Amino acid sequence: MVAIRIGFVSRREEESVLLAERLMDEIESWNSGVQILADEDLALKIGRPPSSVQEMERQKVDFIVSIGGDGTILRTIHKMADPVPILGINMGTLGFLVDVEPADAPETIKRLLSGFVVDERSRLKLLLNGVCMPRATNEIAFITASPAKMIEFEILVDGSLMEDFRADGVIIATATGSTAYAMSAGGPIVDPRVDAIVLVPMAPFKLSSRPWVMPGNSVIEVRLKLPEKEALVVVDGQSSTNISTKDSIVISKAKTPARFVKAAKDGFYAKVKSKLA
Repeated sequence: MVAIRIGFVSRREEESVLLAERLMDEIESWNSGVQILADEDLALKIGRPPSSVQEMERQKVDFIVSIGGDGTILRTIHKMADPVPILGINMGTLGFLVDVEPADAPETIKRLLSGFVVDERSRLKLLLNGVCMPRATNEIAFITASPAKMIEFEILVDGSLMEDFRADGVIIATATGSTAYAMSAGGPIVDPRVDAIVLVPMAPFKLSSRPWVMPGNSVIEVRLKLPEKEALVVVDGQSSTNISTKDSIVISKAKTPARFVKAAKDGFYAKVKSKLA
């Protein structure tokens, strides 16, 4: 019988580290057959053997417990080519990817050891000059590299011109990411079960430039039109790269999804209501 394998990643704050250590000790007290792997930063703080997230993926852990906020989860997913399921323990503030409060974590994990449902979420692939950048679980944002300077964009969808506009930037988000940066920029909330890509102009010059919702299999090309203006492309708030009019930028659905352990009984609408109340 193959042992259950659980990975742990955590914020560096003491409160998160202490919770991670307590949960690992409790899991081992419940079931001696569980193999626990701790990422390098966490392992160093609590005196356990270190294991990279990539090693957790290679060993095909049953799931990774992420203690922190949405950023902790996104950083963890970015390190994996074919992400294993993640269970988010909320040590942040307004997190849409984290399902479990710290007080409920022990009982939740104990229940999940007997089995769980995996929720798959589409990601976006960004090709910059033909090179694949980190895949996006939430969004790919194009923002001006110079504050208070607008950029002019040309957006093509499946080879056809959709729109050209001047704005502070543009956000191209998954349905999952519709409740993140895109929502704060005025985009729609999209149920993550919908296979869609959301495009939201940021502070556009024309009032007619509105958010778009496109099919999830769309191929989107982004062009910068002003040669003297540089911009940044930012993936999930985790990585950023300078771009210019010389660059080729193509966005499409990634082959591998992000995966989350479905721990909460309430659905998406209840979560949105509670988070935005």
